Amino acid sequence: MNFFIELIICIFLLIGGLFVLVGSVGLIRLQDFYTRLHAPTKATTLGMGGLLIASMIMFTIQGGGLSVHELLITLFLFITAPVSAHMMAKTALHQKTRMMKRTQNQELSETARLQEPPVDKKATATE
Repeated sequence: MNFFIELIICIFLLIGGLFVLVGSVGLIRLQDFYTRLHAPTKATTLGMGGLLIASMIMFTIQGGGLSVHELLITLFLFITAPVSAHMMAKTALHQKTRMMKRTQNQELSETARLQEPPVDKKATATE
């Protein structure tokens, strides 16, 4: 394999491993649920993306054809991680999960808890 290809793969592996490590440490060290939620959804997702891109480059070079499996996994990961983080944060908000005292704009959390879901105008018009 070409030296520069190996260098690019190593760089992606190191950056990906570093982001996964930072995300894992953040998951352990951060104080409350809301701040812990950012570590795996931001840093670890980016780290896994780097690892999967390195894998895609390596298997594309070795196999002679484009390796699409890793690209699809990366896209799926980047699409589902923010959605799942949003749903977990929304659930924690409605379950009144405790926040740190220094969290800014805590008064807005009660307003968000009391909001009603949007009303479907088509369903009310037919009734």
